Amino acid sequence: MSDKKVLVANAQGFWGDSMLGPLRLIDEGPIDYLTFDYLAEITMSIMQKQRLRDPNLGYATDFVKLVGKIARKCKDKKIKIIANAGGVNLKACLAATKKAIADAGVTGLKVAIVEGDDILDQLPALRASGEKFANLDTGEDISTVIDRLSSANVYIGAKPIADALAQGADIVITGRATDPSLVVAPLVYEFGWSMTDYDKLASATVMGHILECGPQCTGGNYTHWKKVPDLARIGYPVAEASADGSFAITKHANTGGLITVETVTSQLLYELGDPVNYLGPDCTADFTTIRIAQDGENRVKVTGVKGSAPTPTYKVSMSYANGYKILNTLCVSGPDAIEKAHVMADMVWKRMEMHGAPVPEENRFLELFGTNVLYKGIVPANDQPHEILMRIGAKGKDAKKLDILGMEIAPLVTSGPQGVTGFASGRSRATEIVGYWPALMDKTKVKTSVTVEEV
Repeated sequence: MSDKKVLVANAQGFWGDSMLGPLRLIDEGPIDYLTFDYLAEITMSIMQKQRLRDPNLGYATDFVKLVGKIARKCKDKKIKIIANAGGVNLKACLAATKKAIADAGVTGLKVAIVEGDDILDQLPALRASGEKFANLDTGEDISTVIDRLSSANVYIGAKPIADALAQGADIVITGRATDPSLVVAPLVYEFGWSMTDYDKLASATVMGHILECGPQCTGGNYTHWKKVPDLARIGYPVAEASADGSFAITKHANTGGLITVETVTSQLLYELGDPVNYLGPDCTADFTTIRIAQDGENRVKVTGVKGSAPTPTYKVSMSYANGYKILNTLCVSGPDAIEKAHVMADMVWKRMEMHGAPVPEENRFLELFGTNVLYKGIVPANDQPHEILMRIGAKGKDAKKLDILGMEIAPLVTSGPQGVTGFASGRSRATEIVGYWPALMDKTKVKTSVTVEEV
């Protein structure tokens, strides 16, 4: 067995993660691959809306900004980049990425895009071929939302990403690839694994799952957070992978954070359904076979992962327009703060009626932070807080009617009980509710392609 090691680090756990992540990872120690994991279910819909407003948008713009800053160092240090930054507009992301690299004065880098995950325009033909796209959670027929869909993307796997690397790509940009597949791909390429080496693919999937949320496995969002040193400079995770599929989770020296069996396990259990059958496009991983052990300070070894063949279907993430919502916040202070808040909420609902825009009881929303609302039913309510944050809102099909609610919040200052403040943000307006529609489809009907261009 080869003693070759491949170092993979994840620099972005979501669209909006700290821009310091990739800059620090490149400067603070050795890595071979830098991954950027941007896409959540709702993110695809947001990007689709952006693209409809501007055909040159629809991707993770943060990525382009970062590429311009790191391209030269990545080239000098031979660090390859893999990012699901393409969203719903891979070609625009490719063009913007190439421009950012060129503007930085860097040449000789190959940038690849992996297309095929976006099936929105193919839905009529796919349905005609027999694909049902029934809601995975409810069984509901897709016909109920088909006219309101804003995005439809397949969770593709590692194979086309590995193919792009094999074609010499220094930067690989995908659309809706699964989070772990960004990590599986470079190991498939580097170690020459077959796509039927299921134990190894499963181990790499586990590795990707641990890395996908960035510093969430190095002490971020950790129950025992007081034990985590220097959170401001928390180290981003680096995985040291071996050809046999085993790997170690570590971080660069002299960085904050903490890597223990407990911090890694916390991330391992994050968003986990059936631990025996962790389904991905590349394999099915059995999380009950994972063996985790401390392997030195800030170093955890992971071994023993077992895998099996993937399902014959891809998961499809769809989003659709599902009405509108409006939310407002204001502070209520002084004696009887809770009573005041309920009086003001009642004023708002009655004034909506006076405007001819009544809100049904089931569409109303009221939370009083400071009364242990987050622990409702678990911790007794705080009966007499001296200040609370009141969050009031509504949902419905008519955005203009909901906007009236935003207009009736500020008047509470002069016409309601005293002790009200917190209107600095101005009037809120109704925003679209994005519904999520998970489905399955036959893998054989999805065709991916790789395009490689040089800067």
